[in-house]
Formats: sequence, C-alpha cells, structure tokens
Amino acid sequence: MGMQVTPGKDEVEYKGNILNPQKNVYILLNKPKNMIAATSDERGRKIVMDVIERVTKERVYPVGSLDRNTTGLLLLTNDGKLAERITKAPEGMRQVFKATLDKPITPEHLEKLAEGVVLEEGPAKVDSIGYANPTDLTVVGLEIQQGRTHMIRGMFSALGYEVTGLDRTMLGTLTKKNLPRGKWRELTFQEVSWLKMLQPPADALVPKKKK
Repeated sequence: MGMQVTPGKDEVEYKGNILNPQKNVYILLNKPKNMIAATSDERGRKIVMDVIERVTKERVYPVGSLDRNTTGLLLLTNDGKLAERITKAPEGMRQVFKATLDKPITPEHLEKLAEGVVLEEGPAKVDSIGYANPTDLTVVGLEIQQGRTHMIRGMFSALGYEVTGLDRTMLGTLTKKNLPRGKWRELTFQEVSWLKMLQPPADALVPKKKK
C-alpha cells in the first residue's frame, strides 16, 4: 500500500540507496531590464536568481532565454522534462512581444516582416504583427512560435529600425496580468497542465495580417 512521506523529515531507502524526491517548482517572473536570464554571471551582473533566491530551496533554471535588455515573462523551473518539451517542441511555443522602435514603422515594412526577411543565420519571419497603438506607430505587437529575442531585433534592424524596448507579454498561455515588473508568482496546477500540453489560448492578442 502507498504511504505518504514528508520531504526533509522522513527518509526513504530502496536497495540500499536513500531516495530524495524532488518537488517540481514552476515560477513565472516578470523580468526587469538590465538583468541576465541565467543562474550565474562571471562578470558579476544582476541575474534573475537574485529576485527569487528566497522563493524555493529547489534549484530552478530559466526556460529559454531573454537577453539582458529584454523585459517580460520568463519561466523558471526544475522540471527538466517540461523544460525540454517547451524548448524542443517542433512548432515551438507561442510568444507575444511588444517592440518599441526608434521611429514609426510603415505598413509596408509590417507586411515585409510578416512575409519574412533574410538574416545572417537564415530566413526569419513573425507569425503575426500589427500596430499595438494606432496613435503611436513606433509600438508594434508581434507573435512568434520559435526564435530568440536577438532574431526579433535583427529583423527590425534589417529594415532600418532600432528596437529601443522589447517586452514579452505572453508565453504560451501565461500573461503578465497582475504581475508587475520585477515580481514573480508560482504557476497554478491548471497553468502547468496547459504548458505540458502546449495548448494555445483561444484568443489572439496580435491581429493577423491578411494575405
């Protein structure tokens, strides 16, 4: 029959080996700017672990990455299977970003980004893109399934724009709702289940461009 044990109090031994069951931890952080999404930094810069060092005794790791100057949602966990599922999913995970540019972007260039541009590392495209604010044409909302933040910056740079601000506002089904910059929260059981299924949300935050 099954028996419940208390981590840190009870000791479980099997065939002469002490078993140490790991508690899976899932933390969602709204990453600030000028912070490295890593567990350490040889140059002594601020890292995301500084924010959550007192949250859990388990050793968690960032899933995927956001560069130092990119803000927004970052998942940290010690669930290696889930992390691998997310990072190696054939179709990737839905990510929504808000990009602020150094100058207004033209509708023609929005269409070009939707069609795809060629970077040094190869072709790159967004799944959807549109103005985030019709009165401010320097702010763009875009959705990608795969790719890193440097790819987004590279795509705008290829068309003559500099990204002055980049914020990940959605990661899979996870949003920044009620999560201020620099704060964190644990995922709910339902959110973890959604991630394990890589289930996309029903609503789209970025308008699709008609082909």
